[in-house]
Amino acid sequence: MERLAGRIILLWGWRRLAAAFAAGALLVLTQAPYDFFAAGFVSFPVLVWLLDGSTAEASSNPLRRLKPAFAIGWWFGFGYFLAGLWWIGSALLVEADSFAWALPFAVLGIPLLLAFFYGFATAVARLFWANGITRIAALAFAFGLTEWLRSFLFTGFPWNPVGLAAMPTPLLMQSVALTGVTGMNALAVFVFAMPALLAARRNLRLGLALAVLLVAAHAGYGYFRVNAPVEASGGKLAARIVQPSIDLSEKWDESVRDRIFQTTMDLSARPPEAGRPTPQLILWPETSVPFFFTERPDALVAIGEMLKPTQMLVAGAVREEAGRTAPLYYNSVLAINDSGEIVDAVDKVHLVPFGEYIPFAELAERFGIGQLVAGPMNFVAGSQRHPIELPGGTTIAPFICYEIIFPELVAVDVRSTSIIVNVTNDAWFGDTPGPYQHFRQAQLRAVENGLPVLRAANNGISGAIDARGRVIDALALNARNALDVEIDLPGDLSGGQIASAEQRRFIGFAILAAFALFAFTGRIWQRLRAN
Repeated sequence: MERLAGRIILLWGWRRLAAAFAAGALLVLTQAPYDFFAAGFVSFPVLVWLLDGSTAEASSNPLRRLKPAFAIGWWFGFGYFLAGLWWIGSALLVEADSFAWALPFAVLGIPLLLAFFYGFATAVARLFWANGITRIAALAFAFGLTEWLRSFLFTGFPWNPVGLAAMPTPLLMQSVALTGVTGMNALAVFVFAMPALLAARRNLRLGLALAVLLVAAHAGYGYFRVNAPVEASGGKLAARIVQPSIDLSEKWDESVRDRIFQTTMDLSARPPEAGRPTPQLILWPETSVPFFFTERPDALVAIGEMLKPTQMLVAGAVREEAGRTAPLYYNSVLAINDSGEIVDAVDKVHLVPFGEYIPFAELAERFGIGQLVAGPMNFVAGSQRHPIELPGGTTIAPFICYEIIFPELVAVDVRSTSIIVNVTNDAWFGDTPGPYQHFRQAQLRAVENGLPVLRAANNGISGAIDARGRVIDALALNARNALDVEIDLPGDLSGGQIASAEQRRFIGFAILAAFALFAFTGRIWQRLRAN
């Protein structure tokens, strides 16, 4: 191991950068759908050894001294995000005649920009760099801090945070209910990077002891949590999740809208399987209604006739509203009762840049940049969200598309919510890792909040997830079907939540602070010994 570490430390020029890129790309194997977490025990030690060798001339100014470390992190990030997000380009191939030109910008441009976060992380880590285990703590702090920044800077894009590598199964997801994703990101890097100590063997026993202790606590708590007795039940909700699997080339084609609508209606109207109760809730995916209800009141009449007494349909639809100079369009979830009346609506708050709206629209238009994928109109962000109450008093908190990837956004008030609902249309990304990674994030939101999740996706993955992140049932990708499930409702006001969003945030930052203090102490101690 010492010989291997030495070779990596002494790499120079393009070979150093290529090694960083390869280590980052390898780390993607820890994410869904691969879930090969052992790759993290290779990627992060290689990154540590590369940073060991990222030195600059002592006479350089502070920023120049950090440049080699930043370059290593940037190439590591570029490899990670390119290998992990290449599937985003699939959305541009749905209408290739119009948008294929933008493919290089999506496939390469997004990873190029996101890589700056990891370049920042390694530069920050290098500021605290010392010998032994404290440099591992510095890397853990820096990545934890950077992943937190990535969750909100420039509208935020916390897709595939490194902490997910330590949570491939429900048993290993439970710790996130305490630490939050911020804490898990730092802890995961600390453990995965620990094999780097095998080279010089300094602090090896301490490092291995800490790693074993953290892994044992992580797995042990997960085992206890998933096997703990379920709280007193608040009853059950029978739900039907509809996955119509509509071809996106037809999505906005006016000539086939009636057929699309009827397909979704037929799946919704099927009688329940033998022994299953009649669904109380029917859930349709994002933008599943292929027209405006204001133009087609007959569709609401048909829905009312289809629904049985006390049933409610919650459907993703585009909502039109009169504006001062032009109509305003919202990507919404509509609640429709058995009389065919829209009784509630929740608009999407966090829109996808360039997919649902154009940032700095006037400036973008000068360069001929327009909306790329989502539909024939730009959307307006909703101002607030609220739970939707179903007949019988059950309340659901709806989140549209990638809103589910934001832990702070999905920090629901468990005193007023019984179920988290996620409607999406991942058909843009085809049969790629994208839908699996998206579904994994929904599992984490269930565990964090201690609430079940119902998820309806146009072409998958649709399914039901319990409050421990376990998949109750799901439909395969690209299947056209309706899934009937029964969900256990929380029996108390806490909803089974272990820590509130504020408490998870505090614990997560406390973990970052502990690693920062550990790294800073090691740096100071090394300087004192040198003098």
